[in-house]
Amino acid sequence: MARALVIGGTLFIGRALVDQLLERGDDVTIMHRGSGTPFGDRVGEIRCDRNDVAGVRAALGAERFDVVYDNVYDWQRGTTADQVIAAARAARGVSRYVFMSSIAVYSDDGEYDEDAPLVSSDVPNRYAGQKADSERALFELHRTDSVPVTTLRPAFVYGPNNPFDREAFFWDRIRSDRPIIVPEDGARRMQWVHSHDVARAAILAADNDIAIGHAYNVTSDQSITQIDLVKLLARIAGKPAHLVHIPRAQIQAAGGGLLAPPFYFGVYLDLPPIIARVDRVRSQLGLELTPLEDGLRETYRWYQRQQRPEPDFSWEDQLLQ
Repeated sequence: MARALVIGGTLFIGRALVDQLLERGDDVTIMHRGSGTPFGDRVGEIRCDRNDVAGVRAALGAERFDVVYDNVYDWQRGTTADQVIAAARAARGVSRYVFMSSIAVYSDDGEYDEDAPLVSSDVPNRYAGQKADSERALFELHRTDSVPVTTLRPAFVYGPNNPFDREAFFWDRIRSDRPIIVPEDGARRMQWVHSHDVARAAILAADNDIAIGHAYNVTSDQSITQIDLVKLLARIAGKPAHLVHIPRAQIQAAGGGLLAPPFYFGVYLDLPPIIARVDRVRSQLGLELTPLEDGLRETYRWYQRQQRPEPDFSWEDQLLQ
């Protein structure tokens, strides 16, 4: 039984991870800003803002963990490499520090394995730049201080408890017989991975010494176009997809957003393609991935049980007119 610290374990990937850690009998503590967790007294709690460097040092200074899973990124303020390194240094004596990065650390419009160069610090996408900086700093800490670091680079993550309006964005419209706005021809490709598989990859990375000092792409090996994704989601919902193709420039001129409302195609789902190769996570860690349709059908069953607020379609109606 390992004593595990999960930095951020109450929402999406972290929640799936804590579920799996508890299932196998680990002693789990969650560090987060909130109060209370979905797991009750089955986990310990450290209340701390991971972006507060001094607070993290104080909170972890007297604690000892076998493994640290670092899952948190602050979407409002960002999370810098210095803030990540503060946690890695404070968690002394761990057998593994597993950091959740992203395939966003690669440049747009390419196909990459884990040895590809990462984007620069000054890339316009702050999230990508800070994740890349954090990875560089962690691997430098591994080289200089022998901190046993592993980083994971998932693609678009889906599954129950997804806080991003992605698969649910489309189901809200499909079930209401609403038209789905498709930018251009809908041919941009993307890769997806189930939150359960990302959590499993983190545990495998912590359990296998071969993972020390390595990064792992975590995603399905098959990419899917935007339009085929919408059709798959419609098939799962058992309803037709009403597709309306609109030039991307027209959508953007009307104020359509990727990260801020009004969303036009799910959060972040209209980016230039980044395709990741996944040979390493399979060959070294033995990760078996959930087929996309199977995972989405499970997610749809979860979606049907939710009480979702009524979406505001007014911006879409104006654009469609």
